[in-house]
Amino acid sequence: MRTHAPAMPHAAAELPEVRQIHTADLRWALAQGWRDLMHKRSDLAFAGLIYPLVCLVAAYVSFNQPLLPLFFPLVAGLSIAGPAVASGFYEIARREEEGLDARWPHFFDPLSGRSREPLVTLAAALGLLWLVWLAVAWAIYSATLGDAPPAGIGDFLTRLLTTREGWTLIVAGNLAGFVFALVTLIFSVVSFPMVVDQPVDAGVALRTSLAAFRRNQRVVLGWGLRVAVLLAVGTLLFGVGLAVVLPWLGYATWHLYTRLVVR
Repeated sequence: MRTHAPAMPHAAAELPEVRQIHTADLRWALAQGWRDLMHKRSDLAFAGLIYPLVCLVAAYVSFNQPLLPLFFPLVAGLSIAGPAVASGFYEIARREEEGLDARWPHFFDPLSGRSREPLVTLAAALGLLWLVWLAVAWAIYSATLGDAPPAGIGDFLTRLLTTREGWTLIVAGNLAGFVFALVTLIFSVVSFPMVVDQPVDAGVALRTSLAAFRRNQRVVLGWGLRVAVLLAVGTLLFGVGLAVVLPWLGYATWHLYTRLVVR
Protein backbone atom coordinates (compact mmCIF):
# COMPACT_ATOMS: atom_id res chain seq x y z
CA MET A 1 0.00 0.00 0.00
CA ARG A 2 1.56 3.33 -1.10
CA THR A 3 1.90 6.10 1.45
CA HIS A 4 2.88 9.76 1.10
CA ALA A 5 3.85 10.26 4.74
CA PRO A 6 7.64 10.45 4.13
CA ALA A 7 7.27 13.45 1.74
CA MET A 8 8.06 16.09 4.38
CA PRO A 9 11.13 14.32 5.83
CA HIS A 10 12.46 13.85 2.32
CA ALA A 11 12.04 17.56 1.55
CA ALA A 12 13.83 18.45 4.77
CA ALA A 13 16.65 16.02 3.94
CA GLU A 14 17.40 17.98 0.77
CA LEU A 15 18.87 20.80 2.83
CA PRO A 16 22.59 20.63 3.56
CA GLU A 17 23.91 21.07 7.09
CA VAL A 18 24.29 24.68 8.20
CA ARG A 19 27.16 25.55 10.53
CA GLN A 20 27.12 28.02 13.38
CA ILE A 21 29.66 30.75 12.67
CA HIS A 22 31.10 33.69 14.59
CA THR A 23 32.08 37.32 14.04
CA ALA A 24 35.65 36.21 13.35
CA ASP A 25 34.33 34.38 10.28
CA LEU A 26 33.02 37.69 8.91
CA ARG A 27 36.45 39.26 9.22
CA TRP A 28 37.97 36.18 7.60
CA ALA A 29 35.51 36.31 4.68
CA LEU A 30 36.22 40.00 4.04
CA ALA A 31 39.96 39.38 4.21
CA GLN A 32 39.69 36.46 1.78
CA GLY A 33 37.50 38.52 -0.51
CA TRP A 34 40.04 41.33 -0.55
CA ARG A 35 42.82 38.84 -1.31
CA ASP A 36 40.81 37.50 -4.26
CA LEU A 37 40.14 41.02 -5.49
CA MET A 38 43.83 41.89 -5.46
CA HIS A 39 44.64 38.63 -7.21
CA LYS A 40 41.96 39.20 -9.88
CA ARG A 41 42.37 42.91 -10.53
CA SER A 42 41.19 42.54 -14.13
CA ASP A 43 37.67 42.23 -12.69
CA LEU A 44 37.93 45.89 -11.70
CA ALA A 45 37.85 46.89 -15.35
CA PHE A 46 34.57 45.05 -15.86
CA ALA A 47 32.92 46.32 -12.67
CA GLY A 48 34.26 49.82 -13.22
CA LEU A 49 32.36 50.07 -16.48
CA ILE A 50 29.09 48.55 -15.32
CA TYR A 51 28.24 49.90 -11.89
CA PRO A 52 29.04 53.61 -12.27
CA LEU A 53 27.09 53.49 -15.53
CA VAL A 54 24.08 52.06 -13.70
CA CYS A 55 24.28 54.85 -11.12
CA LEU A 56 24.53 57.50 -13.82
CA VAL A 57 21.50 56.06 -15.61
CA ALA A 58 19.57 56.04 -12.32
CA ALA A 59 20.54 59.67 -11.74
CA TYR A 60 19.57 60.70 -15.28
CA VAL A 61 16.19 58.96 -15.03
CA SER A 62 15.32 60.15 -11.55
CA PHE A 63 16.51 63.74 -12.01
CA ASN A 64 13.65 64.04 -14.46
CA GLN A 65 11.25 65.97 -12.19
CA PRO A 66 8.41 63.40 -11.91
CA LEU A 67 10.87 60.70 -10.77
CA LEU A 68 13.17 62.82 -8.62
CA PRO A 69 11.76 61.46 -5.32
CA LEU A 70 12.76 57.95 -6.47
CA PHE A 71 16.46 58.73 -6.88
CA PHE A 72 17.45 57.29 -3.50
CA PRO A 73 15.20 54.19 -3.86
CA LEU A 74 16.62 53.56 -7.33
CA VAL A 75 20.23 53.76 -6.13
CA ALA A 76 19.44 51.80 -2.96
CA GLY A 77 17.89 49.16 -5.21
CA LEU A 78 21.43 48.31 -6.32
CA SER A 79 21.83 46.49 -3.01
CA ILE A 80 18.78 44.38 -3.84
CA ALA A 81 20.13 43.50 -7.28
CA GLY A 82 23.69 42.99 -5.98
CA PRO A 83 23.45 39.28 -5.07
CA ALA A 84 22.27 38.40 -8.57
CA VAL A 85 24.99 40.44 -10.29
CA ALA A 86 27.63 39.02 -7.96
CA SER A 87 26.90 35.47 -9.15
CA GLY A 88 29.71 35.87 -11.64
CA PHE A 89 32.15 36.57 -8.84
CA TYR A 90 30.92 33.47 -7.02
CA GLU A 91 31.74 31.45 -10.12
CA ILE A 92 35.23 32.91 -10.41
CA ALA A 93 35.89 32.25 -6.71
CA ARG A 94 34.59 28.68 -7.05
CA ARG A 95 36.83 27.99 -10.03
CA GLU A 96 39.82 29.51 -8.26
CA GLU A 97 39.13 27.30 -5.24
CA GLU A 98 39.02 24.18 -7.42
CA GLY A 99 42.19 25.07 -9.32
CA LEU A 100 40.33 25.68 -12.61
CA ASP A 101 40.78 28.46 -15.13
CA ALA A 102 39.33 31.50 -13.33
CA ARG A 103 39.82 34.32 -15.82
CA TRP A 104 37.15 37.03 -15.99
CA PRO A 105 35.24 35.61 -19.03
CA HIS A 106 34.01 32.85 -16.69
CA PHE A 107 32.02 35.58 -14.94
CA PHE A 108 29.19 34.74 -17.33
CA ASP A 109 29.33 30.95 -16.96
CA PRO A 110 26.39 30.74 -14.51
CA LEU A 111 24.11 32.11 -17.22
CA SER A 112 24.76 29.20 -19.57
CA GLY A 113 25.18 26.21 -17.26
CA ARG A 114 23.04 24.27 -14.79
CA SER A 115 22.86 27.36 -12.57
CA ARG A 116 20.90 29.37 -15.12
CA GLU A 117 17.36 28.28 -14.21
CA PRO A 118 17.64 28.70 -10.42
CA LEU A 119 19.57 31.95 -10.90
CA VAL A 120 16.84 33.35 -13.15
CA THR A 121 14.19 32.32 -10.61
CA LEU A 122 16.06 33.95 -7.72
CA ALA A 123 16.84 37.07 -9.76
CA ALA A 124 13.19 37.40 -10.81
CA ALA A 125 12.18 37.23 -7.14
CA LEU A 126 14.68 39.98 -6.33
CA GLY A 127 13.37 42.03 -9.23
CA LEU A 128 9.84 41.73 -7.89
CA LEU A 129 11.08 42.74 -4.44
CA TRP A 130 12.75 45.81 -5.96
CA LEU A 131 9.51 46.84 -7.71
CA VAL A 132 7.60 46.49 -4.44
CA TRP A 133 10.26 48.63 -2.75
CA LEU A 134 9.81 51.37 -5.37
CA ALA A 135 6.03 51.24 -4.93
CA VAL A 136 6.37 51.53 -1.15
CA ALA A 137 8.86 54.40 -1.51
CA TRP A 138 6.46 56.28 -3.80
CA ALA A 139 3.56 55.62 -1.43
CA ILE A 140 5.56 57.08 1.47
CA TYR A 141 6.44 60.14 -0.62
CA SER A 142 2.81 60.64 -1.62
CA ALA A 143 1.62 60.30 1.98
CA THR A 144 4.11 62.88 3.26
CA LEU A 145 4.99 65.41 0.56
CA GLY A 146 2.02 64.83 -1.74
CA ASP A 147 1.58 63.48 -5.26
CA ALA A 148 2.84 66.57 -7.07
CA PRO A 149 6.45 66.27 -8.27
CA PRO A 150 8.97 68.83 -6.91
CA ALA A 151 9.81 71.86 -9.01
CA GLY A 152 13.46 70.84 -9.01
CA ILE A 153 16.30 69.45 -6.92
CA GLY A 154 16.46 72.57 -4.75
CA ASP A 155 12.73 72.52 -4.07
CA PHE A 156 12.83 68.81 -3.24
CA LEU A 157 15.75 69.17 -0.81
CA THR A 158 14.15 72.18 0.85
CA ARG A 159 10.88 70.34 1.43
CA LEU A 160 12.74 67.22 2.52
CA LEU A 161 15.06 68.85 5.05
CA THR A 162 13.10 71.83 6.38
CA THR A 163 9.57 70.51 6.88
CA ARG A 164 8.03 68.08 9.34
CA GLU A 165 6.61 66.09 6.42
CA GLY A 166 10.08 65.84 4.90
CA TRP A 167 11.59 64.41 8.08
CA THR A 168 8.67 62.02 8.35
CA LEU A 169 9.54 60.88 4.83
CA ILE A 170 13.19 60.39 5.81
CA VAL A 171 12.37 58.34 8.90
CA ALA A 172 9.62 56.25 7.28
CA GLY A 173 11.64 55.72 4.12
CA ASN A 174 14.69 54.51 6.02
CA LEU A 175 12.60 52.18 8.17
CA ALA A 176 10.99 50.70 5.05
CA GLY A 177 14.40 50.45 3.39
CA PHE A 178 15.74 48.58 6.42
CA VAL A 179 12.93 46.02 6.15
CA PHE A 180 13.58 45.43 2.44
CA ALA A 181 17.34 45.22 3.04
CA LEU A 182 16.77 42.65 5.79
CA VAL A 183 14.54 40.55 3.54
CA THR A 184 17.17 40.71 0.80
CA LEU A 185 19.90 39.67 3.23
CA ILE A 186 17.96 36.66 4.53
CA PHE A 187 16.90 35.73 0.99
CA SER A 188 20.35 35.89 -0.57
CA VAL A 189 23.10 35.31 2.00
CA VAL A 190 23.37 31.66 0.93
CA SER A 191 20.95 31.13 -1.97
CA PHE A 192 22.88 32.71 -4.87
CA PRO A 193 26.33 31.23 -4.14
CA MET A 194 24.65 27.89 -3.42
CA VAL A 195 22.99 27.58 -6.84
CA VAL A 196 26.31 28.49 -8.47
CA ASP A 197 28.12 25.87 -6.40
CA GLN A 198 25.66 22.97 -6.24
CA PRO A 199 23.00 21.38 -8.49
CA VAL A 200 20.02 22.53 -6.41
CA ASP A 201 16.83 24.36 -7.28
CA ALA A 202 15.87 27.82 -6.08
CA GLY A 203 13.55 26.47 -3.37
CA VAL A 204 16.27 24.40 -1.69
CA ALA A 205 18.69 27.34 -1.87
CA LEU A 206 16.15 29.70 -0.32
CA ARG A 207 15.32 27.33 2.52
CA THR A 208 19.02 26.84 3.21
CA SER A 209 19.54 30.60 3.29
CA LEU A 210 16.69 30.94 5.79
CA ALA A 211 18.14 28.11 7.88
CA ALA A 212 21.53 29.84 7.89
CA PHE A 213 19.93 33.03 9.16
CA ARG A 214 17.93 31.24 11.84
CA ARG A 215 21.05 29.57 13.23
CA ASN A 216 23.27 32.65 12.95
CA GLN A 217 20.95 35.62 13.35
CA ARG A 218 23.32 37.95 15.20
CA VAL A 219 26.29 37.16 12.96
CA VAL A 220 24.31 37.43 9.71
CA LEU A 221 22.89 40.78 10.84
CA GLY A 222 26.47 41.86 11.53
CA TRP A 223 27.33 40.83 7.97
CA GLY A 224 24.40 42.86 6.66
CA LEU A 225 25.63 45.92 8.55
CA ARG A 226 29.10 45.57 7.05
CA VAL A 227 27.62 45.17 3.57
CA ALA A 228 25.42 48.26 4.04
CA VAL A 229 28.36 50.41 5.18
CA LEU A 230 30.57 49.27 2.30
CA LEU A 231 27.80 49.82 -0.24
CA ALA A 232 27.14 53.31 1.15
CA VAL A 233 30.83 54.14 0.76
CA GLY A 234 30.83 52.61 -2.71
CA THR A 235 27.97 54.78 -3.96
CA LEU A 236 29.99 57.95 -3.40
CA LEU A 237 30.96 59.81 -6.58
CA PHE A 238 28.04 58.29 -8.51
CA GLY A 239 29.00 54.72 -7.78
CA VAL A 240 32.66 54.76 -8.82
CA GLY A 241 33.54 53.16 -5.49
CA LEU A 242 31.30 50.23 -6.35
CA ALA A 243 33.94 49.17 -8.87
CA VAL A 244 35.93 47.99 -5.86
CA VAL A 245 33.22 47.32 -3.27
CA LEU A 246 30.97 45.01 -5.29
CA PRO A 247 33.66 42.58 -6.50
CA TRP A 248 35.09 42.59 -2.97
CA LEU A 249 31.71 41.78 -1.45
CA GLY A 250 31.04 39.19 -4.14
CA TYR A 251 34.20 37.27 -3.34
CA ALA A 252 33.71 37.73 0.41
CA THR A 253 30.13 36.44 0.22
CA TRP A 254 31.40 33.30 -1.49
CA HIS A 255 33.84 32.65 1.35
CA LEU A 256 31.13 33.35 3.93
CA TYR A 257 28.92 30.78 2.18
CA THR A 258 31.68 28.17 2.42
CA ARG A 259 31.77 28.72 6.19
CA LEU A 260 27.98 28.67 6.58
CA VAL A 261 27.10 25.58 4.53
CA VAL A 262 28.60 22.09 4.63
CA ARG A 263 29.24 21.37 0.93
